[in-house]
Amino acid sequence: MTKNSFLWPIRVYYDATDAGGVVYHSHYLNYMERARTEWLRQFGFEQHRLYRELGMLFAVTWMEIQFLAPARLDDELTVSVTLQAHKQASLSLQQTIDRQADHRQLIRANVRIAALNSQFKPTRLPRELLQLLQHGA
Repeated sequence: MTKNSFLWPIRVYYDATDAGGVVYHSHYLNYMERARTEWLRQFGFEQHRLYRELGMLFAVTWMEIQFLAPARLDDELTVSVTLQAHKQASLSLQQTIDRQADHRQLIRANVRIAALNSQFKPTRLPRELLQLLQHGA
């Protein structure tokens, strides 16, 4: 974890688990999505505002994920977002999910996100966001 990582806490609830109390694999994607949304929010870029004011939205275009260990019912997790690189219309991120109790890394993922306009064509990221990202935010 680098000093530029954004951390988002989340707890595992019953609806995310199977009969044995283990988190379904698809819920990890939801946890990472929520952390990315909150990461952008900290810069003042709420998803609905980006679409309403700029006609821009984000779409995951590629993801590589390693499932290292399971999360279980009631676990407190920390989801991280770390910017690896950015271009004018895309972001490359690393994300992890760790269990708080033992600091064990459960998930490691690399994610590419494209900025799209309302016609789902690539569009430039807002200048203000790029400036924040370039200055080590």
